[in-house]
Parts: sequence; C-alpha cells; structure tokens
Amino acid sequence: MSVSSPPCSQRLLTVEPITPEAFAPYGQVIFPRADGAPFGLADAQLVLNQGIPRLYLMTLTHAGTEFHTITRHRRCTQCLGALANQDWLMAVAPPSEADQPDLSALKAFHIPGHCFIKLAVGTWHAGPYFTHPSVTFYNLELSDTNLTDHQTCDLAQTFGLRFRLKIL
Repeated sequence: MSVSSPPCSQRLLTVEPITPEAFAPYGQVIFPRADGAPFGLADAQLVLNQGIPRLYLMTLTHAGTEFHTITRHRRCTQCLGALANQDWLMAVAPPSEADQPDLSALKAFHIPGHCFIKLAVGTWHAGPYFTHPSVTFYNLELSDTNLTDHQTCDLAQTFGLRFRLKIL
C-alpha cells in the first residue's frame, strides 16, 4: 500500500529587485563599499557565536526556478553570494516562532552578482535559484549548520503548494 501525496497547486511568486529596504524583514543586502571604510550598519551584522564559523564555496548546477521546501537556521545568520558576477534568486519568509513560514509574507528577490545577502537568524529561505548552467556561491554559516540547525518545511505536504518564480 502506497501513501499518496496530497494534491498540490502551483503558485507564481514574482521576483522583485533586491533593495536594502525591501529585504530588511529577512536580513541585509550588502553592496560594495570603499576599501578602508569603518565598520558600520552597511556591513553584515553577523551572529556566529554559537559554534565554529564555516566559510566555504559550493557549486550548484541547474537550480531552476521552482520549489516546494523552505528552510531556516535558528542559531546563526547565513551569508550567501555568487562568484563571477552571476545573478541569482532567493525566496524568503520572515523569522517566526511557528514551525512553518508565514506564506503571506513570502517574497522572492533577484540578487545581482555584485552583492551578497545576510539572512537574519531564523529567516525561512528557498534557494539559491538561477537560470545559468551552474553558479559557484560562497556560504558563511556555522560548521554544523546543515547537521544541527536545519529545519525544513515541505510546503507541498503542509500547504499543498509548490512555487514557481516569475522573473520579470
């Protein structure tokens, strides 16, 4: 006897250009600054004191523009950026105490290759997504984030929804 999945409907999620103001409920967007500029609010405000920080490169291939799961990390911030000036996409929902994201606050952003994002502690996120054949990203989180601080919500099972990013 096999267990069937609940019926799913697909929703379009329009991708918007990232700005510091629009992204503020989810974290920070960090743009280049002059070398030697003093530390300030335009710099990533990191929370990495719950373990050993890990900065690594990951190459992803054929990420596409559809998703049905979303994840969060409750112990640290996470920074993501693409190398080689490649643009990419990320869907996000704000941090919450609930075990699932608030889909009414779900947004998707287009992130140009000349900046990076810092996700606030607990921010739900799906991605990175892109239409390039492959993209190499740098990722800053804790050394054990993917083992001990990785809560995923399956949107298809929980809400009967799948999302497709609509790029304007």
